[in-house]
Amino acid sequence: MKTLFTNACLLLRSVVGSYYAFKDACLGIDGKYIAYIGKDKPEGLWDAVKDMSGKLIIPGLVNAHGHAAMTLLRGVGSGLPLQRWLNEAIFPIEAKMKPEDIVAGTRWAVMEMLAGGTTLCSDMYDFPWDAAKVYEEAGMKVNTGRILLCFDPEMKAEDCERLSECEQFMKDFEGRGSEGLKPGDCGLVKADVALHSEYLTTENTVRALAEMAKRYDCVVQLHVSETKSEHIECMERHKGLTPVAYLKECGILDKKTYMAHCVWVTDEDLEIMKETGATLVHNPTSNMKLGSGFAPVAKALEKGVNVALGTDGCASNNNLNMFEEMHLAALLQKGLHSDPTLVTVDQVIDMATVNGAKALGRPDTGELKEGMRADLAVIDLKRPHLEPAVDIPALLVYSVQASDVVMTMVDGKILYDNGAYLTIDAEKAWTDYEASVTRLMGSGLFV
Repeated sequence: MKTLFTNACLLLRSVVGSYYAFKDACLGIDGKYIAYIGKDKPEGLWDAVKDMSGKLIIPGLVNAHGHAAMTLLRGVGSGLPLQRWLNEAIFPIEAKMKPEDIVAGTRWAVMEMLAGGTTLCSDMYDFPWDAAKVYEEAGMKVNTGRILLCFDPEMKAEDCERLSECEQFMKDFEGRGSEGLKPGDCGLVKADVALHSEYLTTENTVRALAEMAKRYDCVVQLHVSETKSEHIECMERHKGLTPVAYLKECGILDKKTYMAHCVWVTDEDLEIMKETGATLVHNPTSNMKLGSGFAPVAKALEKGVNVALGTDGCASNNNLNMFEEMHLAALLQKGLHSDPTLVTVDQVIDMATVNGAKALGRPDTGELKEGMRADLAVIDLKRPHLEPAVDIPALLVYSVQASDVVMTMVDGKILYDNGAYLTIDAEKAWTDYEASVTRLMGSGLFV
């Protein structure tokens, strides 16, 4: 399929990392890749030509940390601190979840993300085999894997069933969906090594997981230093080592590791992250809602740490709106440090696009550029809150809402178009979602 967008305003990234609006432009797509960007209409035959007058085309957004099926738990336990929220509100419901619930909740999340311009996400939740099929069917990209959990410090790695399941997931998805792609590019589902956290695993299993990650040359996702108590208790367990220092000791921290939250990381931790190339995934809404605190994003950026952006799950957010996360990420450090120059618009857009793609091991997406994957979102600029459009990059960060997205494309295929889902049966998705929520939490929950 060859598609040409004409009369568009394109959000492009310069060689020095600044963003600018390339107006009255054409963007041509050949198969799964961007084939042309320029002012003049390219020669040749196109299967579809779409006039994008009044529209802004941006790279598809990358949600670098989340738990998709938690759309089933949206709003549950609001107002509770993290541990009470988990123990009293979340865990009792999650204990009742079945694969069909994960499918329903994940599909509902995919619909929300596509409608908001997200083309790639990281997903950490139960029943990943079932969730992965949802992404494949919908045509959206995801990094996911079986989550490592282990509570017995004496257990040998070879006896840990979860560790075996982590490897089985890697085997099941290794190379899957890469047919017809450039060498090194991967399919819709990329298998991660998923480590829940320091406090829900053991040193034996973490070290074994690190070896597995190197064996499969894959990326690693986990939670790190989300709360002060988690951070301090790790130091008590491991002779003064912070979670970041402990993970480095276990051999699992390198440029293919991306860590959610990092609220309580120290200056020394940031130096380790810079040294190893690990990514900090900023989750501003979730961290504020749960009262966890504020990640030292300005310091991380100053030190040269790769910083990405994520929503976390709907139970602690309560949505999957990456524009909201961009807005908050741009404002928080300015307010905290009384310095409006901290965390620039360019840095925030990077967090939501190229930095997230880098963290997830997908350097072929996250930017509008010839040769990159055709993952993009289209925004209608003819909205009252988007005029005048004098500074497009700033407009994207401070004014655009998820509801301004009118089209989302992944690998050159339109998945969402003006309220219509082209690869998802929305009516069935609602029926399944309603049934799961009702079974898990009772009737009378829907308007």
